[in-house]
Amino acid sequence: MSEASEFEGYGGPSGPLPDRTGQAEAFDAIGRHYDEAFPHKDGQVAAGRRLAEALPPGSRVLDVGCGTGVPTSRQLAEAGHHVLGIDLSSGMLDLARKNVPAHHAEFRQLDVAALRAEGPDGVGTFDGIAAFFALLMLPRAEIPYALRLLHGLLRPGGLLALSMVEADLDDAGIPFLGHTIRVSGYLREELRQVVRDAGFDIVDEDTYSYAPASTDVPPEHQLFMHCRRG
Repeated sequence: MSEASEFEGYGGPSGPLPDRTGQAEAFDAIGRHYDEAFPHKDGQVAAGRRLAEALPPGSRVLDVGCGTGVPTSRQLAEAGHHVLGIDLSSGMLDLARKNVPAHHAEFRQLDVAALRAEGPDGVGTFDGIAAFFALLMLPRAEIPYALRLLHGLLRPGGLLALSMVEADLDDAGIPFLGHTIRVSGYLREELRQVVRDAGFDIVDEDTYSYAPASTDVPPEHQLFMHCRRG
């Protein structure tokens, strides 16, 4: 199968959506405990602020894997942008709707693989996209295609704020707040190449060392990339 035909089948009419039921159920159960376990999101807050400030006033922004809506969807909405937050977890989305003013934000249960600008379920195009720790929930084989989907949803010159955990992992099961979730990661230079291959220019990067509170997850290195659609 060629790269192009495989991309067309990724969540499109010629292929089924990936089954991520287990991931969604885990985050439904985790719910509000997620923010309790991650009380200090310094890197995400800084990257969200940078995206909010770099966008033109009243921009349309997609928050991929928005979770509880805190901090990113709320930051973007409070900055006057119009936010569409998507997540697999209905429980997380219920919390997001409570946490973020409805007049500036809409939340939909949607898989990143189902994102399309046009069509009956199309989401349109965006000036900016935030994808904080969302793509690490995908197997590595899907991440390049997900990035290309996001590239296609951005208007020319649009901005992508992306974060991943630096790790050489592919769809590995890890314990997380009493549940098992599956995660993937790249070492830094490989991640840069994957992002560039998807059509993005990397404008800047930040790195944070982070140890979640009250969880059995070890400290991690968080990579934040500030990108522009090339």
